[in-house]
Amino acid sequence: APPVPAPALGAGGGTDPGVCYDGAPGYADVLRQFKGFGPGLEKTLNELGIYKFAQFMAWGDTEIAWVDARLKFKGRITRDNWVDQAKTLAAGGSTEFSEKVDKGGVY
Repeated sequence: APPVPAPALGAGGGTDPGVCYDGAPGYADVLRQFKGFGPGLEKTLNELGIYKFAQFMAWGDTEIAWVDARLKFKGRITRDNWVDQAKTLAAGGSTEFSEKVDKGGVY
């Protein structure tokens, strides 16, 4: 199935990413391809309405802060470069970590 475009960023002071879905979209990306992700973190982000690489790509500092405030391990978004990883994966590229996931050697 083709990717579903992520909604545009919402207003609200630019803190809430505003890119959340009301339930899983018809096509969700495998977020566990990000370095440092596991099933638990993917579930947490899905509960926040985050399912697609395009959502991460739209984040600036205030959106990152909003999501980071809702995670157990603060600072992971910038430390693990989620936005850059999302850009690579959305373009059809791969990372060293995503290749391991694809080979089944991670989970």
